Amino acid sequence: MATSETISESGPVHPSSGTVYATPYVAPAHGSVELGERPEKFNEKDFKRWQQKMLFYLTTLNLARFLQEDAPDLGENPDRQTVAAVDAWKHSDFLCKNYILNGLDNALYNVYSPMVNAKALWESLERKYKTEDAGSKKFVVGKFLDFKMVDSKTVISQVQEFQLILHDIHAEGMVLGESFQVAALIEKLPPTWKDFKNYLKHKRKEMKLEDLIVRLMIEEDNRQSEKKADNYHQEVKANVVEQEFCAIILIRRVCKFRVLLFPDVLPLYLGRLFVRRPLAPLLEE
Repeated sequence: MATSETISESGPVHPSSGTVYATPYVAPAHGSVELGERPEKFNEKDFKRWQQKMLFYLTTLNLARFLQEDAPDLGENPDRQTVAAVDAWKHSDFLCKNYILNGLDNALYNVYSPMVNAKALWESLERKYKTEDAGSKKFVVGKFLDFKMVDSKTVISQVQEFQLILHDIHAEGMVLGESFQVAALIEKLPPTWKDFKNYLKHKRKEMKLEDLIVRLMIEEDNRQSEKKADNYHQEVKANVVEQEFCAIILIRRVCKFRVLLFPDVLPLYLGRLFVRRPLAPLLEE
């Protein structure tokens, strides 16, 4: 009659003998080991980042080795210890596989759930998405070359976009020297910054990228302050012109009224003064 077996933290235990068998089973980490944060669900974007997060998460659970191990072979006449070891391995592999599956988008979950073990699942994802990531290098380089700042956006917001592109380039394993990054950022400044761009180009002392960004922030703040001041002066000037125009209209009305009252005198408006000039007599033929 077959007897059931239980699994303790150190391995499977036979109920009749109480013997604990040594197995490759490793209990998930807990207690003093701080678990990593569960990665966000993978939706076919940024596979490398998701893979690194998932690998760290599985490492904190002591399950990362099942990404590389094949299932142990029972052999022709396995003993109880071998059977228990294989069962323990399958249990841990099942956990590892489903942690990965639960980290996939629902559509991808349905595609990859038939995989037999964690290793097959992991390798299948790598074959599919690492190949696509190889093509993304050309995409990132093209994005870097095509990037150009425009006047319709703030320079600092576009500097942040530029830094994200640099981050993607570094993530793809491509290294750009800091001097090159500084020169590229200067070259990509918007058209209205032409004079400031030429000023930066002619500086002999090399700058770090952080120093350049600080200079750009200061310059943009100064430009915004000057723009506000110009707008204020234009508004004041417009108000003055409007007031003068209203005064002229009023004076014309007054002059017209005086002409009606005093037909022999023509009031003229010269600046702030009224000059009464007698009308010339009509010439009689």
